Amino acid sequence: MNSKAVLLTIKDLEVNYPGRDGRSRVCAVKHLDLELVQGEIGCLLGSSGCGKSSVLRAICGFEPADCGEIYLREKLVSSPSTRIPTNQRRVGMVFQDFALFPHLNVLENIAFGIQDVPIAKRMGLAKRWLERVSLSDKADAYPHELSGGQQQRVALARAMAPEPDLILLDEPFSSLDIDLRERLAGEMRDILKANNITALLVTHDQLEAFAIADKIGVMKNGKIVQWDAPYDLYHRPSNRYVADFIGRGIFIKGIIQPNDKVKIDLGELDLGQIHQNQIGDLVDVLLREDDVQHDDDSPILAEVVSKTFRGADFLYTLKLASGITVFALVPSHHNHAIKEKIGVRLAADHVVTFKPE
Repeated sequence: MNSKAVLLTIKDLEVNYPGRDGRSRVCAVKHLDLELVQGEIGCLLGSSGCGKSSVLRAICGFEPADCGEIYLREKLVSSPSTRIPTNQRRVGMVFQDFALFPHLNVLENIAFGIQDVPIAKRMGLAKRWLERVSLSDKADAYPHELSGGQQQRVALARAMAPEPDLILLDEPFSSLDIDLRERLAGEMRDILKANNITALLVTHDQLEAFAIADKIGVMKNGKIVQWDAPYDLYHRPSNRYVADFIGRGIFIKGIIQPNDKVKIDLGELDLGQIHQNQIGDLVDVLLREDDVQHDDDSPILAEVVSKTFRGADFLYTLKLASGITVFALVPSHHNHAIKEKIGVRLAADHVVTFKPE
């Protein structure tokens, strides 16, 4: 049981939008439940149109709750009969485009978010938050003089300066170069954790989600289909959709053997889990890119179909003798040619199976 105070609670949330005909309603969020404790970083992960941004809009009060309830520090802020104004919810927001004021310098941008305090104190608080995001030397710079990563940190400092209970981040890395996103997500996590800030972000990028979040909710058609730690989403997906959505992998046919094993084309694996399968049952086994390893001494050979160079390693697509293809992550000093046959072996510690479709 978590001893920390629960900061955000969402119960059975539903958010609807007007349909194109102006009369019907389109459901964007369906029966969604979520809980964040103080200092926790959560993430809603999913493809475009799954409803993740609508959840943020409902939390901060931009959209009404057509069903369900939203609580901040156990105070009801949204329900079909209650809608506390946005400026009374103590929620900060970081937008996709950062929304910095081009005519204000960095210090003035941060101070703008602090209200109802004397100007001297406001500027002092702004300087303190500028230090916390390691941009003290940029106080007099204007947004156009900053890199994308620096603009992101200014936007985060501006959102945190009023010391809200919760920070919401809407695709905060989408405008940045792909190579920067994972590193900056890690930097943002360090800042949030150092200041014990509770945050919820939405993204479609798994690497961003893994780099920043304590808990991730995979969304599909307005619902969270699994809310879990990143490690468990990857190694213990609760359903086929999550297994297919998270990471890179394929499903390969298997047959349940005695002693809690499953046999596939590459050999036998220990199930290592409580399962309802009977000996002889057919199952689909999830194999990820790190579950198959290159081994020159293995009698099992696979043909290199394609390969992607990723610097430290290659991602190989391999075809087994049965015609089934699998992925394998191989150190880049093993540079094999297309159509070359190489030895492979299983190296799966977490075996995930599902009933065949």
